[in-house]
Amino acid sequence: MTVSDNAILTIENLTVDFLSEGDPVRAVDNVSFDVCPGETLVILGESGSGKSVSTGTVMGLIDCPPGDIVSGSLLFDGVDLSRLDEESRRALNGRRIAMIFQDPLAYLNPVYTVGRQIAEVFEAHSDGVVATVRDRVVNLLERVGIPDAGTRIDHYPHQFSGGQRQRVMIAMAIALKPDILIADEPTTALDVSVQSQILELLSDLQRETGMALIMITHDLEVAAAMADRIIVMNGGKVVESGKAQDVFTNPVHAYTRRLMSAVPHGGAASKRPRGEVKGGVLLKVEKLSKHYVLGAGPFSSKREFRAVDDVSFTVHRGETVGIVGESGSGKSSIARMLLRLDEPTSGKALFAGEDIFALEGRALNGFRRRVQMVFQDPFGSMNPRMNVRSIISEPWAIHRDILPKVSWNDRVVELLELVGLKSEHANRHPHQFSGGQRQRIAIARALASEPELIVCDEAVSALDVSIQMQVIELLADLRSRLGLSYVFITHDLPIVREFADRIMVMQKGKVVEDSDTEMLFNSPNHPYTMSLLNSVPKPKWS
Repeated sequence: MTVSDNAILTIENLTVDFLSEGDPVRAVDNVSFDVCPGETLVILGESGSGKSVSTGTVMGLIDCPPGDIVSGSLLFDGVDLSRLDEESRRALNGRRIAMIFQDPLAYLNPVYTVGRQIAEVFEAHSDGVVATVRDRVVNLLERVGIPDAGTRIDHYPHQFSGGQRQRVMIAMAIALKPDILIADEPTTALDVSVQSQILELLSDLQRETGMALIMITHDLEVAAAMADRIIVMNGGKVVESGKAQDVFTNPVHAYTRRLMSAVPHGGAASKRPRGEVKGGVLLKVEKLSKHYVLGAGPFSSKREFRAVDDVSFTVHRGETVGIVGESGSGKSSIARMLLRLDEPTSGKALFAGEDIFALEGRALNGFRRRVQMVFQDPFGSMNPRMNVRSIISEPWAIHRDILPKVSWNDRVVELLELVGLKSEHANRHPHQFSGGQRQRIAIARALASEPELIVCDEAVSALDVSIQMQVIELLADLRSRLGLSYVFITHDLPIVREFADRIMVMQKGKVVEDSDTEMLFNSPNHPYTMSLLNSVPKPKWS
């Protein structure tokens, strides 16, 4: 790719504070960087390091109060964005500068179809007549990998999986072929095959339009595959910057070296030794199916969609079963049925010998103490009016025999520290945390009820690599000490290789391969499994 020598965006000495009950919190401290047309700049760093705030100022997303741009300039094509009025800013946002957000469900309107929301991009900027807008929206949905786009255009956000909602957000962002695309964790919720398609799509758009791409990610493999240059942030500051290959192969700063060392390499250091005898069967799933009737829109007829189709598997005590597959393959549908959040169309699931789908009343309440879930979307699974202390304590209020109330505060602090947070975080609310920090709170809440089985639906997908490995080591330690079992749903193949004893591969609602972890990685049998393994991003310079 040819990179222009003239920067289209230059951020100089940017400092951003946020008001708090005490002194202002400095989120960004004297940050400077630029990006040129046709260039991909990747920003790496832990959750809360200032990555999203730095780029959010470019889109005018820092509300004042509580946010305050203390100093610095934001020059886009020679114009200081911080000095624009609202009308001028609206003319730029979407057309010349666009953003893909980390949490699609929070930014998609639940009462409008996805087609209606994408069409608004064209209408807001008077780009295209009504007669052609629908065709353009269908084309965009097809381009980002939404199957049956002509039907799905009339569906609502809740009818899509997490990964599919992220693809809808990407379609919305690229609709007008912007000069700069800011992608905040754009592949977080995507499996590796779709991730590969999205990264290829973004690269294709750069070649076609010469747009600049600023990508925020915690995925070092994605960064290596996409970046021309990298800046590394820690504590609101830029601690290292340079060409991607130099930063990866010869990191200078201690923090950067720590990030690189946290990348999983498929070892078994954190897992139970191979061949150890497991406990008895804890969960037995037999011929589980979930079917939906789709196609209620004016342009489509009804049809049956088999989200889960005749799935069977077992989980032993102390075992971790990984489930991988494309977005929409049925992974999360299985998780929701196991937690009785959705009812199956057919099939059985026996937990400790009891039929999950026959439980009612106190028996069902007791089951929900023994089985917990860490959801893919931490913000959507928390009450925004409750502080973290109340969120984590809620299981103890429901199941009063777990812990006496006098011990609640101490246990909250213990759980927060277990997942890498601090005691002072207990009094904050979910909106005051980054996406990765919210996911850590969700894990702490799941641990509060002292469960026997935890269903993790992309439980580490929102975390940077250093915290990912801390959480995986924590989960492995809890498995060893407490005999916990896990159903671990993920799109991250290195992580699942690090943690799972056995892996199920799903495609279109069916299990296409079920194998011991190392056997699956070393000798995959199904063509789809092979394609997944071949889709793992490779360094741009290789």
